[in-house]
Amino acid sequence: MATFSINSYTFSFNLPIFIFLFLAAKPISLFAQQALDNNPSFSPHIFLFGDARVEDGGSHVRLTWPHAPSSGLLLLDKPFKFADERNVGRPTSFAAEFSFSLSPGKGDGLAFVIIPNGFQTRFQDQGYFGLFGENRFLGIEFDTKKDDKVGDLNANHVGIDVGSLESVKVSNLSSLNLVLNNGEILKSWVDYDSSSKLLQVRLSKLNDKRPFTPILAYRIDLFEMWGNEDVFVGIISTTNEESSPSSSNVYSWRFRVRDVSSWMHSLPADPRGYVDKDSQEFRAERSNFCALTILAGLIFATGCGALLAFVMLFMWAILVNRHTVFPVECQAGPEDFRYEKVNVIVEKDDQGDKD
Repeated sequence: MATFSINSYTFSFNLPIFIFLFLAAKPISLFAQQALDNNPSFSPHIFLFGDARVEDGGSHVRLTWPHAPSSGLLLLDKPFKFADERNVGRPTSFAAEFSFSLSPGKGDGLAFVIIPNGFQTRFQDQGYFGLFGENRFLGIEFDTKKDDKVGDLNANHVGIDVGSLESVKVSNLSSLNLVLNNGEILKSWVDYDSSSKLLQVRLSKLNDKRPFTPILAYRIDLFEMWGNEDVFVGIISTTNEESSPSSSNVYSWRFRVRDVSSWMHSLPADPRGYVDKDSQEFRAERSNFCALTILAGLIFATGCGALLAFVMLFMWAILVNRHTVFPVECQAGPEDFRYEKVNVIVEKDDQGDKD
């Protein structure tokens, strides 16, 4: 008679679930990773999850497909900390640059996210951008769907999400003549300066230059938010049953952790006239910095000019004046003197003669 223990039955029952979770947490294909590693437009160590697939031999990545639901994640499998171990007093800064396109439709769009470890195992069942239910994340959403539940401005905006899908800062792209989901390739820059605790987001068409002023600027202390914890960065896109067919593609993504001195800020003027509170404060700060720089430059130039003039006068005195012959004052000759005979007439006093 065959016997089996409860423990062995439980193990055999849980084994398929364990294998499923293990495979779900792994990237789709090592060939896909190698294709991206050979593409200089992508940072190394990028893995694909969900529906993400490499297209055209590694030229770009398709995150979602024109069917619903669909979700894909690009994850940089190299964690970092906002606590700089080399300099505890100065947390880590970062800079991200990526290009993407969204096809016409009412998908969720695309989001650049900073997430805790383990997010990749559950993002496919988490709704919008895979972030629904998460309370510890930073997201930059390029949203093409208006959701009144989270207070979306419209179906063409960029928002900053902190632990919630309700954005803390929003930029209306329609006012900037930009459309997210018309199939055009766009380019975005996301920068965080730890010294000023300023997060900045820029967006332009692919062939345009990097904008001077961000479309969004928001003060946040990411060191206070994450501390010494390992965090990951990723790009995610999702669609759901309520979305119309759409697809999203990523053509490049470069991410680097950087160390910025406390006196350096990137705060140029906005050529499109977009201004928000944080941008105004930093614009004034940059103006003061530029005025001091110009004044210091003028003082330095004046000092250099004076020093150069002194050196030139000194060299002129040494090299030129030593050859100058000054006329010698003539001495008086004997012919310049003459003697004159003076006849002195002495009158005798008659009284004296008598004596």
